[in-house]
Amino acid sequence: MDATIEVTDLRKRFGPAVAVDDLSFTARPGQVTGFVGPNGAGKSTTMRILLGLDAADHGQALVGGRAYRSLRTPLYEVGALLDAAAVHPGRSGRDHLRWLAYSHGLSTRRVDELLELVGLSSAGRRRAGGYSLGMRQRLGIAAALLGDPPVLVFDEPVNGLDPEGVRWIRGFLRSLAAEGRTVLISSHLMSELEDSADHLIVIGRGRLIADTGVAELLAAASGERVAVRTAERTQAMAALTDEGATVAATGRDTLIVTGLPAQQVVRVLGTHEIAFSEVAAHRASLEEAYMELTRGAAEFETANKDGEVSR
Repeated sequence: MDATIEVTDLRKRFGPAVAVDDLSFTARPGQVTGFVGPNGAGKSTTMRILLGLDAADHGQALVGGRAYRSLRTPLYEVGALLDAAAVHPGRSGRDHLRWLAYSHGLSTRRVDELLELVGLSSAGRRRAGGYSLGMRQRLGIAAALLGDPPVLVFDEPVNGLDPEGVRWIRGFLRSLAAEGRTVLISSHLMSELEDSADHLIVIGRGRLIADTGVAELLAAASGERVAVRTAERTQAMAALTDEGATVAATGRDTLIVTGLPAQQVVRVLGTHEIAFSEVAAHRASLEEAYMELTRGAAEFETANKDGEVSR
């Protein structure tokens, strides 16, 4: 099966609200593709259309060139986790997986393998209604993997996981992509995507903002900032400004320098015999790059105590 996800000219409206607006992107095999955007950006709606749970008003969302509803054995072709709570609370985790496996002719042995893989072997016979959110996330991931599909779609799978679980899923997603699968994951945790995603699809108000590699986005983000700690603040500011840097004093003995790399800052200070105790470079994180990209695209905005709007 061709494992490529293709979304083309997708539109979806709910009454007067436009959820998705002419959205196009591709998620390819061998990559973890992060699907990100502010609340209300249209991520969940796009995933629901892709999985045949909502109908598009225009355009299409295909897996391997086919609509999800046309797949004869979907569990073998696409695994998905959209809602970790979508499990009968009175049924055990093992039985939840067993009836899904039975629907596609899979053995109980596959169920037990996956319970062990996601760390639920000891809790498999407990009722799912007593599971924590993190345990339900693990159960949902196991369900998505039942048919060993080449395409995996996860909506906020890190929610509710403890630090060990977050670390586990980070490596697990990368291992799935390394096997040649297509992995599409929505998340609000940019720090996790920075460590696990290869590519990013960024949307806001239903429209595409960016379709880029994580490394490329970080490289294009605001340039390197250099923190300098020196008792000779005035002399350092003058020397660095003469070299074309922009310098801001952030404390009695601290400066933030932009426009010069850390090595050149050290050279300038040394040339002018200005003593310093620290020079530290800082590059924009994925979260900072994302916030800059989506500025103005948030549906919900908050104001600080001074009435200034933040997004």
